[in-house]
Amino acid sequence: MKLPLIATILTAAFIAACSQTDLAATVATNSYEGSASLSRGLAKTEIENVYVCERGRKTDIGSINSSDGKTWTVPAATHLLDTEFPIASDLNNPCNGNSYHTAIEALGKLDGSDIIEVNADGEVYTAYIFADNYFEMYINGIAVGRDPVPFTQFNSNIIRFKAKPPFTVAMHLVDWEENLGIGSESNRGSQFHAGDGGVVAVIKNEGGKIIAKTDENWKAQTFYTAPIRDLACVSESGSKRLSNNCSTTPSREQNGSADYALHWALPENWQQKDFDDSNWPSATSYTNNEIGVDNKPAYTNFTDIFDDTQLDALFIWSSNVVLDNEVIVRYQVDGL
Repeated sequence: MKLPLIATILTAAFIAACSQTDLAATVATNSYEGSASLSRGLAKTEIENVYVCERGRKTDIGSINSSDGKTWTVPAATHLLDTEFPIASDLNNPCNGNSYHTAIEALGKLDGSDIIEVNADGEVYTAYIFADNYFEMYINGIAVGRDPVPFTQFNSNIIRFKAKPPFTVAMHLVDWEENLGIGSESNRGSQFHAGDGGVVAVIKNEGGKIIAKTDENWKAQTFYTAPIRDLACVSESGSKRLSNNCSTTPSREQNGSADYALHWALPENWQQKDFDDSNWPSATSYTNNEIGVDNKPAYTNFTDIFDDTQLDALFIWSSNVVLDNEVIVRYQVDGL
């Protein structure tokens, strides 16, 4: 059956437009010269809504293929569904009703079974953590706690562990996403607004003295950056994976199809004490206002800890708190 002339013209135009789009994507991919694996567009949802919280965002996990034939879990491959990984205790958690107002109140709910032993002859340390959005913490390579809430509502946590200094803190940090594979979420009138991350942590000894806090002395490396709309905006300098020249304005297409993502594999044994992070970039610090915590009780109830007048902990992340969605931070605690 012969198509009418107008239908033939429209079909040819559609094919040509698709070919031009595919060609543009291919040219852009081929022009990328960085060390990351490159993907484009939305990922496939593999597990839907793995954590449900009233007034919380939908928490999905997906996968996406990069142009070099690799498959990536997005927003990250985590231990969220690993029943053997210890879950951090609540400092303030509106998702389960443990909305404590003070650290003393939260600590009073613990019976000691929460303490993870790293060194049998060590001291018990207490870590206080607020993460946007999700974290997993290791001490000398031993898992001591993960965030029970992967996305929202915003919560904060206590982790207690028995260790002997010096010891190394390593944390896997993930800024969760609603639009899998392109690092964006519904916000400020756009369905494809880039989210932001950030973590603050304070570690105290048995005497209640702060012996470690997050600041620029920590190391921070990026492993997933998105959404990227112009591959020319990203660069690398030594071990630095830079995206600060990239736009964070929501995509005009409003469907994510034109958005790219950069993926790097996590190195083996990154959690271990003897892992060499000497060439990693230093963490970048951010103010409370830059992270936006003034209206979050999971943080504001505990400013006596996080904003101690003598040892104020800072929010840290990589050099781009908006576009970098998966970050590893490390720090050696020498003790006092």
